[in-house]
Amino acid sequence: MTGRIGIVWNPTKIDETELRDAAGAAFEDSVDLHWWETSEDDPGRSMAESAIAADCDVVIAVGGDGTVRTVAEVIAQSPGDAPALGIVPQGTGNLLARNLGIPLGSIAKALETVAAGRTRDIDMGWVRADDADAETGFLVMIGSGLDAHMLAETDDGLKDKAGWLAYVEAMGRALGAAQTMDFTFSIDGDQEQTLSGHTLLIGNCGAIQGGVTLLPDAVPDDGRLDLLLVSAENAVEWARTLRTIVWDNGIRRLLGGDDQTVSTDEAQHLAGERIRVRMSAPSAFEIDGEEAGEVSSLEVRVQPAALRVLC
Repeated sequence: MTGRIGIVWNPTKIDETELRDAAGAAFEDSVDLHWWETSEDDPGRSMAESAIAADCDVVIAVGGDGTVRTVAEVIAQSPGDAPALGIVPQGTGNLLARNLGIPLGSIAKALETVAAGRTRDIDMGWVRADDADAETGFLVMIGSGLDAHMLAETDDGLKDKAGWLAYVEAMGRALGAAQTMDFTFSIDGDQEQTLSGHTLLIGNCGAIQGGVTLLPDAVPDDGRLDLLLVSAENAVEWARTLRTIVWDNGIRRLLGGDDQTVSTDEAQHLAGERIRVRMSAPSAFEIDGEEAGEVSSLEVRVQPAALRVLC
């Protein structure tokens, strides 16, 4: 790979010397490397803007899902010939990297993937919560209900020590916080429908930690978003829901079974390019695995082929 590369890195996630040594080994001397460090007040927006203004051919986001999402937002909104996005995953979830097959746990291998120069055009989701002035981008999925309560209940110190297992520890407390409510949907301008549930997921990618796929039809380059509404409450309903997720829409499909997504009364799947949702009560909300307060309504859209990702 030749040209100018901008590296936007989160100093709380990685040692600078280790990163610079790995970048020096991954790229040829002809590559012009430029460095921008994120801050507590700015997770990468102005840094990515500076990289684009410097005519970088590639911008590499080094950090967790928040750093990657912030850099991706800037690239997706930039006019003209936008740079490609490289990813060096250094967070707890690393959700986009998991879905795209970018190496985890090795800075050197992730940078080698960037240096190989193979790109894939992927979509980006955008959400406007309630009456917000601006949209927020997402790369994997947004959620309201149980998953957002789980994030709110997760201990940051335990997350640093135990990784994604910290989310499992928080699940018990989250179960008591999530409440069943009515979700009123309009998909691609169609007539509204109201469904009851406690957890709503809308995603561009379907896989999360532990090899679980929550949205089996979600493909990051198909120009649409997939939706899952979960309403399971008692042990029997949760057992049916887990069977649907793990077996019907997971293992069975991998083994060559019918690839038609299975919906049940407790786990309903929908899809579209534009999704409007009203909730009967405020609910906890998350964006790509980061807690984002409470919301009562969402306007969600997909931006097809928004990013060229090196993967």
